[in-house]
This record gives sequence, structure tokens and C-alpha cells, in this order.
Amino acid sequence: MKQILQNLKNGETVLADIPCPNVGRGQILIQTRASLISAGTERMLVDFGKASMLDKARQQPEKVKMVLDKISTDGLFATLDAVQSKLGQPLPLGYCNVGVVAAVGAGVTEFSVGDRVASNGNHAEMVRVPKNLCAKIPDGVTDEAAAFTVLSAIALQGIRLVKPELGECVVVIGLGLIGLATVQLLRAQGCRVMGVDFDEGKLALARKFGAVTVNLADGEDSVTAAMAFSANRGVDAVLITAATKSNDPVSHAAKMSRKRGRIVLVGVSGLELNRSEFFEKELTFQVSCSYGPGRYDKQYEEGGVDYPIGFVRWTEQRNFEAVLAMLEDGKLDVHSLISHRIDFNDALQAYEVLSNERSALGIVLRYSGSAPDDLHKRTVLLAEPQVYISGEPVIGVLGAGNYASRVLIPAFKKAGAKLGAIVTSGGVSGAHFGKKMGFASVSTDETKIFSDPAVNTVVIATRHDSHANFVIKAIEAGKHVFVEKPLALQLDEIERIQAAWNQRASQGGSVPLLMVGFNRRFSPLIDKMKSLLKPVKMPKAFVYTCNAGAIPADHWTQNAETGGGRLVGEACHFVDLLRYLADSPISKFQVMTMGRNPALSVVDDKATISLQFEDGSIGTIHYFANGGKRFPKERLEVFAADAVLQMDNYRVLRGFGWTGFNKKSLWSQDKGQDACVQAFLDAVREGAAAPIPLEQIWEVSRLSVEIADAARQ
Repeated sequence: MKQILQNLKNGETVLADIPCPNVGRGQILIQTRASLISAGTERMLVDFGKASMLDKARQQPEKVKMVLDKISTDGLFATLDAVQSKLGQPLPLGYCNVGVVAAVGAGVTEFSVGDRVASNGNHAEMVRVPKNLCAKIPDGVTDEAAAFTVLSAIALQGIRLVKPELGECVVVIGLGLIGLATVQLLRAQGCRVMGVDFDEGKLALARKFGAVTVNLADGEDSVTAAMAFSANRGVDAVLITAATKSNDPVSHAAKMSRKRGRIVLVGVSGLELNRSEFFEKELTFQVSCSYGPGRYDKQYEEGGVDYPIGFVRWTEQRNFEAVLAMLEDGKLDVHSLISHRIDFNDALQAYEVLSNERSALGIVLRYSGSAPDDLHKRTVLLAEPQVYISGEPVIGVLGAGNYASRVLIPAFKKAGAKLGAIVTSGGVSGAHFGKKMGFASVSTDETKIFSDPAVNTVVIATRHDSHANFVIKAIEAGKHVFVEKPLALQLDEIERIQAAWNQRASQGGSVPLLMVGFNRRFSPLIDKMKSLLKPVKMPKAFVYTCNAGAIPADHWTQNAETGGGRLVGEACHFVDLLRYLADSPISKFQVMTMGRNPALSVVDDKATISLQFEDGSIGTIHYFANGGKRFPKERLEVFAADAVLQMDNYRVLRGFGWTGFNKKSLWSQDKGQDACVQAFLDAVREGAAAPIPLEQIWEVSRLSVEIADAARQ
């Protein structure tokens, strides 16, 4: 299938071949019939992509501060690599989609195959959408009209916040698609409406819909006109649907409002407010959030948990339904807003129109329909089939998230692995990075990895709750496994993995290697530290401090079922590292988290873990998510033999009182990712043992789960 993607790094818009997405629980798969280009939002994204790096920085000063903070802790090269990688990730365009349900995921009872639906899906021939972001289309509403559903819901949500009453005077500043939909919906509610814009064509449409208009291009004064429009009382409410950096819309809205008037910002505007303008009139100012209640709530949007109608009458989905009802009743005319109809296969032409014709309004993409086999194809070839040498590592990668695409996959390519297949559930990131890195194919079908005879090594970089099952499938298929930490989230999962490995080993012949991505032990500074500690036969004291940084409480990594929590998801790195440096099994542990407090939504990501080793050594891991970003993320101190070693952020290692060693510095941060992958691939090629002994993998994995469980008690 084909999908429109935007590159924010170079501004290129492409119509890419993407494998059909995999429909999951609570989701529906839609075959698109029409979609609407949002002139304001998508033009802004395209223009941003075409801007220079300096202009990008000027447009996002808050991101510049984050970059500077990262440079101060991680170094220039690591920061530049992260920024370039972030900008280079493809952005799917579009959020106004209409189509027919092709498949439904588990737990979906509200929709059936064949239903015609409007959704916030992207511009793609097949889209995967959570069920709460879809609504059935009445028979009397055309596909083209229904394509305006989501965009009109943005207008409707702004109106709901402004709470207009019959006969009130309301001004709409900015008459793009959302502004013109706002005019019509306000008129349907019995309001008197005045529209303000620079474009006479848009003003003419507003007049057609029953609004009085003000043409700023002709020098007309919107404040004076609004006062006359309201019989010199001041208007009751103002909706700002413009997209501008200027502060004028908010300032003018305040000046034209009556005492205790209401102002709602739906679009984008400068927000340097004049206090006196708001103070003297006791004005209410509010920013509207997209389609309505539920937006950006992961439980509602991704989890499919609806709000009770008795307490939240209008959600995103119910706003979609309200717009569709207005379309069916003829109260909302969107056909007049269509300026261009373009075949989806010529979509790049549509973006030329968007960039070059500033008066363009509704650009509807029409999908003539590719062959069914092409639409539902789950695997796309990116290169000609290759013949691989026996014993040569040929990898299949599951997952293409930020870490996998920026660090892990490049490390495997650098180490000489042959890149077979890359699999992701949505297909977009897999297709982008698969083509960029040189994979043979991209797929949304995970079984391809395990059934492909050319792939002899599986790299697992998916969400943590999927790791155990994928590891077991790989072992049973006789393939080597490199799993990004953690190995598993539950003790019984670790036991199942051990049983699968033992079963495979009992069959005789070659046994697949199992490796967990505990890369810290492969860092060059840790390698130096290990060599310095080797002659020291007495017990050692380790202090590891991780300034982890805050992650929202609703992030999947914080969830015990999907991410396992941050202690099992990340602190396992440090448990493994201390186990490696002590070179002794861990005999005992204790964990203490911050106490429960109303100010803390999560406490188990602010913890101190104490370890005791069989040789008498002790270790303390301070894992804190409440520190500042200007402080280095990771520091390790080792106290032994009347001396101290101190490693800062994998850039500098210092020795205090250490005979023959003072300091070792690196040009850039090196956490050992490349060396970790290289060691694993070397073992695959040579038929050697895994770089990390299995006994240590079982030990650290079990202990990490036990620590995380104890922290929750």
C-alpha cells in the first residue's frame, strides 16, 4: 500500500510503499476512500521541514534549550546524532480519513467489516485507528463530505468551550477550513456571526454562510467593526481560528469583547497578553484542545476506555458523530469548501498546490483503489533477494523505535551483519529505516522473522511485554537471539525461556546463542576499570548514580504489565554492570523507594537498591527520576584498595590514589553499544559461547524482576 510521509529534516514529501499495518486489540483497519488535507496544519509541517536548521531552531526555542542541556551532559557529537535522527524520522501526514472497515481487532464490538467510517487516520490506502477515534457515517453523507468530520470536530470543540447562546454576537478570526466550519456551526446554534480574514475568497464564503465580514487586507478595522456589529456593547465571544505568530488576534479579541466576554483559541497565535485588556473586562481566555475530551488521554484513545456519557457528554468520538449528524441534516455545507480534488496517486501534486497556492482551501484526495493484494500485502521487498554465506549472521529485527533505529540497528550494520527483514506493527518506521539502512524487506508480519530460512539471528527491540514470547519463538526456531533489555517482566517468563533453551540444547547439534543487550559492561571505560580492578582481591564498594529523568506516569514503560516499570526496564543495566565488575554472584538485595506522597504519581522510579555479593563486596544503585537534566545521567564510583575510581557519563574515568592511573577521556560518550553487538556477532560467526554467560543472564534477569516487585510493595 501507499502512504504520504513528510521528512522534517529536508522538507521532502514522499508517497512511500508501506506494508499493511497489523490490527491490534481495540483497533480497526480501514481501507481509505477519501481523505482531506488540513491546509493549516499540513502546510505548517511542510514549511517547517523546508526551513533551514537555524529557522527550525528559531521556531522551537524550547527544543533549543533541551539540545543545549543535552550537549552539556552527553557531548556535542552524541547530541547532534540524536537531533539528526529525530528530524530524520518520517512523519505520517493527515488526520481526516474516510473509508470502509476491512478488519477489526480483539475487543471491538462497535464496528463491523464493511462499515463506512470517518476517523483521524492518515493519508494512506490502509489505516489502523483506535476504535474511539472512529465514527460510523450515515448513508446520506458522501465520502467527500465525511472527510471534513475530524477537522469540523475541532471547530465544534472550540464552540463548546465558548458556550454560545441563541442571539449572541460571536466573532471568528481566521476563515480557513476550521474557521468557515465554525461560522456555519455557530449560525446553526442561532448566533450572529462576524468573520475576519485577509482573503476575499474566504470572506465571500463566510457571507454565503450568513456571516458579516471584515476584510483586513482592505484596511478595515476589526475592533471598530465588531463594536458596530454588537451595537457598541462589545461581542459576547471570540473564536480565534487563525494561524499566525502575531499577538494581534488575541489583542483585538480582547478589545472587541464585552465585559466578561469569552475568548477561545482554536488555532495558533502569539500569546503576549496585555493584562489591562483582560483585567478591566474580566475576560475569560481558554485554549481549545483538538477534537474534544479524550484527546491525548492514552486510556481513552489507545486503551479504548470511554468516558461515561452522564459525566462527559461530548467526547472526541461523540463530537465526530455530532458533525456527521449536521452534515446529514444539511446544516453544515463542506462541499463549498472543496477547492481541489486530486487522485491519491498524484498526492505530491496536492502538496505543491498547498505550498504554492495560499488561497487553497479543502484539498480532497480520492482513492481509486489499488489491487486488493497490494493493499493487504504485509511484506514489501526493499532489495533484490541475496544469497548468504553459511554461518554469516543474517539478522531479522523486531521493532524500529528510537533506540533500535538510532543505536541498535546501526551497530549491527557497522559490525557487518547482513540485514534481512525488519518488522514493525505499523510499517512506517520499518519501511523508512529498512530502506535507509539497507534491509532486504520490511514487514508487519512477525512470523516472517521466525519462518524465513535466510534469517539466522533475531534482534528483539519491541515493547518489553513482548520480549519473552519472542525470545521463546526464536529459540524454538533455532535462531540466535539478541534481545534488548529486559529479558522478561515476570519470573515465570524467565523460567519458560530457560525451559525452551534447555529443550533446544537437549536436542543436540548447534545451540542458538542468547544475549541480552547489557551494553554498559562493554564500554571502553568500563573495560579499563575492569582491568584496574582485576588485581584487587579484597571486597569492593560500588556506588552507581543514575539521574534517569522524569517520564510521565502514563508512559508504557511505567506500566507494570507492558513496560515492567523503570527498575526492571533500565536499572537492570546497572545490576548487570556491578555483577560484572564484582565478578561475584549477588547474594542479597534490598530496595527502598521514596515514600508515598500526594506530590508523586510514581515512586518506584526514585529508588535506592543495595546489593551484597558473595565475595563480600557491596553495591548501591541510586536510580532517581527527579533530578535535573544539566547533571550527568550516569556516574559510577568504586572504592577499593585505598583508592577510588570515578566514571562520569561514559566520557571520563578518573583514578584517585590509583597507582599508574590518573585519567582516561573519550571524545564522545560511549556506553558500549557497538562493542556489545560486535562481541555477539563475533560469537555467532565463530560458533563461540555468548559474550555474557547464561548463568549471569538468568541471575541478573531474575534479580531485576524481584527488585521491581519489591519496590512496588
